[in-house]
Amino acid sequence: MTDADAIARHVALDARLVAAVRGIRLLDTVSWPASAQETFLAAWKSGNIRLPTVAYAKTDFTEVRAELEAIAAAADADHPLGAYLIANAESWRIATRLLDAAGSYRMTAYSTRLYGRPVEMLPGDGPTNLEAARHFIGLADDMDQELREIEPEAVMSAETLRDLLQPEIDAFFVDHRIKVELDPELIAKAAASPTRIRIRTNTGFSDYDHQQLLVHEAFVHTLTGLNGREQPQLQSLARGSPRTTATQEGLATFAELISGSMDIERMKRISLRIVAIDMAIDGADFVQVFRFFLDAGQTPEDSFASAQRVFRGAPLGGGAAFTKDTVYLHGLLGVHTFFRWCLRHRRLSMARQLFAGKLALEDVFALQPMFDAGVIAPPHYVPPWMRRANGLAGMLAFSLFANKIRHRVRHPQIGSGGDRATQGSHQGLDVAPREEHGPRGPGGMDADDAG
Repeated sequence: MTDADAIARHVALDARLVAAVRGIRLLDTVSWPASAQETFLAAWKSGNIRLPTVAYAKTDFTEVRAELEAIAAAADADHPLGAYLIANAESWRIATRLLDAAGSYRMTAYSTRLYGRPVEMLPGDGPTNLEAARHFIGLADDMDQELREIEPEAVMSAETLRDLLQPEIDAFFVDHRIKVELDPELIAKAAASPTRIRIRTNTGFSDYDHQQLLVHEAFVHTLTGLNGREQPQLQSLARGSPRTTATQEGLATFAELISGSMDIERMKRISLRIVAIDMAIDGADFVQVFRFFLDAGQTPEDSFASAQRVFRGAPLGGGAAFTKDTVYLHGLLGVHTFFRWCLRHRRLSMARQLFAGKLALEDVFALQPMFDAGVIAPPHYVPPWMRRANGLAGMLAFSLFANKIRHRVRHPQIGSGGDRATQGSHQGLDVAPREEHGPRGPGGMDADDAG
C-alpha cells in the first residue's frame, strides 16, 4: 500500500470517527439548568440551604463504543494518522463511559482519566496542580487590597460587553460570521463555538473579563474550531476530542497571559477550582464547596457557578468530582514550555501549527509528516499576538534566560538597618517549568498533557 493509499484510508476512518461521536455533547450533558441556581440561592438566602436536586438524562453509548473500537482496530498504529485516530477514539470511548455513569461515583474515575486530578504533578517535574493552585491563591490574597486601590474594578453589563466584542470579532474573522449572543441559561460566564460566542446575562463584567473573553474564547476556541473546519481532509480537527482539552485550555490561558489580559484574580479563580475539586474528591459536599468559594470572596452567584463546575455529572454529597478544571494550570505550563522549546530550537513555525485545529501538543510533533505533505493545511487564522512573532520571541527569550538563574530580590528589612534576600516565589514554591520539558512524545519533550 502506498502512503497516499494509507492517508486516504485513514482520512476515511477519521470521517467515520466524526460521524460516530456527532451525538456526544459531554459538557452540555452534564451541565445544570439555570433554574438550579435560582432555587439554591433562594433557599440559601432564606436560611434553608440544602443540596441541589439535579437529574441527568440516561445515556447508553454501547453502539458508539463498538464503532470507536472498530475504527481503532482498522487504524495502523505505526502511521501518524493511525496513531492519532487510535488516541482520539480511546479518548471518546472514555468520555462515553463517563456520560453513561453520570450521577454516580464511577464518573470520577473516567473524569480523572480524561483530565487528571489535582494531586498530579505539573510539567517538568514541577509541584502538583494542587500545590501550584494554593501558591497562586496565597499570592492573590497577599496582593488583593493593594491592587484594588491601584486599579479599581469597573463593571459593565452583558449587553455592553456584547456590543464591544461583536465589532472586534467581526474585524478579525473577515472570512466568517461569528455572532455574540446573550444566554440566560448559561452558568459559565461565556462559551464559544466556531459560529457563536455566548455570554451569560444578568452578570457584571470587568475590562479584564472583556479582554480575557476576546483572546480566550474568540481568538483561541472559536479560532481553532474555524481553522479545523477549513482543513481539507481531517474533519476531526474542527472538534477535537477530550484528550485535546488540556492543550486547548492551556493555549487559551496562555493567550490571556501573553496578551496582558490575565489578571491575578483570574489566576485565583482558576486555582480555587482546583482546590475545590480536591476538596470534593476528599468528601466535601456541594454546600461545603459553595461556602468555600463564598469565603474566598466570590459572590453567591459566582460561588454557585464555580461549585457547579466541580460537581457536573457527579453526586453532590461528596467523594466525587468532575475534574476538567484541573487542566488549566498544567495545560498552561505545557503550552508555555512548548513555545519556549519552539524558540530554543528555532521552530516557531511549529507553534503556528498548533492553531491548525483542535490539536494536543503531542499531535503537532507526531503529525509533522502530515503537515509537510499538505494533508493538514496551515491555520487560516492566527491570533494577533502570534502574528507579532518578534514580540513573542522577545518574551520567550527572556523566559528562557530567567529560568537559568535563581533570582534574588533585595529589600530593606523592617526594623533594622540591614537588608535581606528573599526568593522570588511565594512561600518558597517554584512553579516555573523546568528547562525545556514539554509534552511526552516525539520531539524530545516530556511534559504531561493529561487532556
